[in-house]
Amino acid sequence: MGDRASATLADKVRLAVRAQRIDPVAETGEVQRIAREVVREHDQRSLTGSVSALSEPEVEVERLVADVSGLGPLQPFLDDQTVEEIWINDPARVFVARNGTHELTSVMLTTEQVRELVERMLSTSGRRLDLSTPFVDAMLPGGHRLHVVLEGISRGFAAVNIRKFVAAAHTLDDLVGLGTLDQHAAHFLAASVRAGLNIVVSGGTQAGKTTLLNCLASAIPGSQRLISLEEVYELQCRVPDWVSLQTRQAGLEGTGEVTLRDLVKEALRMRPSRLIIGEVRAAECLDLLLALNAGLPGMASIHASSARQALVKMCTLPLLAGENIGSRFVVPTVASSVDLVVHTGMDPDGRRGVREVVAVTGRVENDTIETEPVFVRRDGRLERAGGIPARRDAFVQAGIDLDELLGTDAWAAS
Repeated sequence: MGDRASATLADKVRLAVRAQRIDPVAETGEVQRIAREVVREHDQRSLTGSVSALSEPEVEVERLVADVSGLGPLQPFLDDQTVEEIWINDPARVFVARNGTHELTSVMLTTEQVRELVERMLSTSGRRLDLSTPFVDAMLPGGHRLHVVLEGISRGFAAVNIRKFVAAAHTLDDLVGLGTLDQHAAHFLAASVRAGLNIVVSGGTQAGKTTLLNCLASAIPGSQRLISLEEVYELQCRVPDWVSLQTRQAGLEGTGEVTLRDLVKEALRMRPSRLIIGEVRAAECLDLLLALNAGLPGMASIHASSARQALVKMCTLPLLAGENIGSRFVVPTVASSVDLVVHTGMDPDGRRGVREVVAVTGRVENDTIETEPVFVRRDGRLERAGGIPARRDAFVQAGIDLDELLGTDAWAAS
């Protein structure tokens, strides 16, 4: 069936959807019903020879639903569980990533199609894209993250990225099954969360930081109240008492912006037992440190190439908060506020795994925060190293025998 005929059928479905006041995103089943009726009517007309017959009516129904309710030519990639990310460099160059490697697809779009897809994706997000706001981060209804750079900032065409949230793991035990963690390290991290240690998850782009943060949050005791703060909703915690907050862009008048720094301050008024920041990128790192230093257990993720670099970055970002913030205050605050750094990475073959778990001793020597490796990856396995978390009292209060948990006696004997 030709593209023109397919477009005609799609127009009929859209008209029927509007006439019946159906929300195409929320009522996909109704859109499918209308698409079947339109295809059935077309098949009946084909018997008279007035239109060409459909070779695969069911395939055409799926395509119509994707055009009206979904993302048209991109919808098959969203439905494909092996696809991790989709991006458009220009309408004729659409890429996808599978298992950490990317490939050019055969999809060919037009500039108008890309513009329509972006508008459709943003329509449910409450976020906007225009000359005054040429970048946008938004969450799609399926939980996927959208990032768009407007043409003019991006050369020639708008640059579009859709990072899919493929929930392959919800708990630390799930990560063990995937080979991301080893069982011993998983037990230690779960106990550390229960004990209220402050944990930073570090890694590069697509290294699995958000998934690891979700799995760590699954170990939070159900009696505690969790407040999570993000630029765009990505965390999917399974804590019964959980409130999720996200930032907001400024309106057309330039007012109404809500930043991560604002959210940290508001979260502290909401009686949290735990605080999670999806990712610290700028001055909100200072507000997080102040909250942790005051005794509120928390977690966060940060872009870094190693656990050591994560701590260096956490000592640098607070300086963006103002000229009155100096390293003489920040470095010891980081040393006393962060207990563990869990660094995750991705192999060239696309396999994700925790590279190291590092304990922060609380000591600072020549402006360098001292650390001890608790687990390190050797020969594909996350093995026990000699480090021990500094806050033994937290484990004692939680009823956890740290020496038994880590096998400290056996380690010392060896």
